Amino acid sequence: MASDLQRRKVSGVFAAMDVDGDGFLEEQDFQALADRWARRRGPGDERRLTGIMLSWWTTLLAASDLNRDDKVTLDEVLMVVDKLPDTPEAVTATADAMFEAVDENRDGLISAAEYHQMIEVWNGRPTDTDATFPLLDSDGDGMLSRDEFAALWLEFWAGDDAEAPGTLVFGPLAV
Repeated sequence: MASDLQRRKVSGVFAAMDVDGDGFLEEQDFQALADRWARRRGPGDERRLTGIMLSWWTTLLAASDLNRDDKVTLDEVLMVVDKLPDTPEAVTATADAMFEAVDENRDGLISAAEYHQMIEVWNGRPTDTDATFPLLDSDGDGMLSRDEFAALWLEFWAGDDAEAPGTLVFGPLAV
């Protein structure tokens, strides 16, 4: 059973992903998120971002849509989260896809600016990430490597430690 912390983390991400606010995640929510991201970046990246987001949707749907209605509820996502500590490879696969989406210049690193863009796109509103990014940057080099990002992603989705840097991967938790 998901802890209170895990429920808070996942609820925040779920709310951001549920673009139409109907209480379900559906393919069109992921498409809307990809469209929002592509608009922020400008022309040329739409197909790649859509592919990444819809691939994540396909993975989530297969893992969590127990009643096969092509919709995913928060409770269905939380049931998957309960299993993630035993299947870290499932988490790191989505981490790699998200890394590709965030790494706009494709240099194999996520800068503070790229992270900021991801958070604002995700939240759909201006968000200050100046205090958060340094907490995520474990080696202090001003960038997140693929390995750093994967570790943070795993901490977010499978972890239950409020002090772990990965708890902040989608920004500070709502109080």
